Amino acid sequence: MAILRFENVGPDPADDWMGRAFSEILTAQLAGAASISAIPSNHLHGLDRTLGARPISAPGISAERTAAILSGATVIGYGDYFEQAGKLRVNLTLRDPRTLKAVQTIAVVVPAGEVLRAAGEIARRIAPRSAPYGTANRAAVRDYVDALETGNGDAAIALAQQAVAADPRFGEPYVLLANAWLQQGNRAGALAMLDRARPADPAERARIELERATLRNDAPGRRVALEALVKATPGDLEAWSGLAEVCYTLRQYSEAVKAYQKAQAIDPDNGNVLNELGYAAAYSGNLELALSTLRRYATLRPKDPNPLDSTGDVLLMAGRLEDATNSYLAAARLDPSFQGGADLLKAAFSRVLAGDMARANEFDRQYVAARAAAHDTSAPVYAAQWLWLTGRHQEAWRALNAFAKSNETGPTHEAASRAYSNLAMWSLLSGDRDTAAQLAQKAAAANGPATAADAILARFLAQPSAPAAEWTARAAQLFRSPAQETLRQEVLSYALLLDKQFAPAADTLQRLYAAAGPAAGEGIPVLLAWAYVETGRIPEAAPLLRADPIPPAAINLFTPLYFPRLYQLRAQVAESEGHRDEAEKDRALYRELSASR
Repeated sequence: MAILRFENVGPDPADDWMGRAFSEILTAQLAGAASISAIPSNHLHGLDRTLGARPISAPGISAERTAAILSGATVIGYGDYFEQAGKLRVNLTLRDPRTLKAVQTIAVVVPAGEVLRAAGEIARRIAPRSAPYGTANRAAVRDYVDALETGNGDAAIALAQQAVAADPRFGEPYVLLANAWLQQGNRAGALAMLDRARPADPAERARIELERATLRNDAPGRRVALEALVKATPGDLEAWSGLAEVCYTLRQYSEAVKAYQKAQAIDPDNGNVLNELGYAAAYSGNLELALSTLRRYATLRPKDPNPLDSTGDVLLMAGRLEDATNSYLAAARLDPSFQGGADLLKAAFSRVLAGDMARANEFDRQYVAARAAAHDTSAPVYAAQWLWLTGRHQEAWRALNAFAKSNETGPTHEAASRAYSNLAMWSLLSGDRDTAAQLAQKAAAANGPATAADAILARFLAQPSAPAAEWTARAAQLFRSPAQETLRQEVLSYALLLDKQFAPAADTLQRLYAAAGPAAGEGIPVLLAWAYVETGRIPEAAPLLRADPIPPAAINLFTPLYFPRLYQLRAQVAESEGHRDEAEKDRALYRELSASR
């Protein structure tokens, strides 16, 4: 349900603030009803970039209706109000946006100015068990609403501060102020503001805790806050999805499945929820649920290749490699341009995992040809990357070096920069740090907006060998923002591995693996297993290597760090466990894919 901004049909424009107040109060109260999923106004206005910004104070019927429909609303509330003869008269109509039929009409009359009382009566008529609002202070509500609607940052801060002063236990203004400090780069100020908040309302209290845990990068704390939030607002789709996401990040897959199922019950046709539920079910070991969920997703979106792509990933994780290949190819046929043609590349990787190199090479050839046909100037880079990953190192080096040298200037210089960054990485993997540094310099000289990140990372990794503490300081210097913490740890782990400092690399990768979950990347478990094997912790490496990693949508600078090393590590683990035949099979595939020829 989306409750849009009410329209003031009375004679006094000074009453306009009530329009947003009704929307905000009703949405918050209805969120506490188990039978309703109320869509917050900030979600509606989050679509302004797509739809074009509209005046935030315009009546919702004209400014917010499209956004409400795009946000998934199945019931939309339009309201108006006016004050006359000491009375506030409020009308609300709930409509089904698909049929335009009225679902419910409500009219209330209260003493003039009694916004909270009117909203409370309306909320109870829609849902008798709706929750109370976070404040009963009219002045605090007005200041908060005015802060939301003002376009001036300083004015909004001043108004939010007035709302806090009017009712220190009203939670929403604290969140608004914390976000204002964040926009100014003051993370400490944002945390201090949230630490001050002591909201009386359970839902507001949970949201404050969620904001605090998010700012502190505290995934377990986010889970606790989200569990409190879904208890207070059982119909909140975003809260259930957020709880599922944090459980997924923490690799608590069974709990993630349960939370995604709650979200699905609220919005059965939500493709994103179905997609994520499919992955969570697969990671939890429930392949039947994963596949049935993704089949439903495909039925709802028959022209969308993503359900087929996700099905391929799930089948590959389960070891059904031929079926995975077929699903990837079906996605590629449905939309050859999806994710830049990634499904052909994924099909190629799935055949490598099956030991079918002939078909793997053919699918990669088709992928590179498709990128060239799409006028991607980096198509020759992709071809060389595949050669390197499949053991044809000398051929890959000659091809990529020649391409880079002939494209250093002119319109294809960015592709040359990408080529030099890859050559630098290959040099590091070959133990030639001096050559890597020279190539990284060339990557930096030729770079552009699309390749600057790779060039910077190549230069970082190609720095002289150093103790772990020095690499840590270097990473802190390069990645200074708290928002870059995951990337900082990831790149630091690459530097330590390439410098053969496996014990500190294991510590860094453990933190990354625990904090970022699957979102850290498909190669992180393999790299952590590498660090474990090198430090004699083979039993700890074993579970990290059991499942085939989901193929990358594109080969990147770091793919050669973990592929085909995966097979070497599996062979070492299998041998330590006494599985000699399995070890020899993995070792033979590793030799084929890593032979320098």
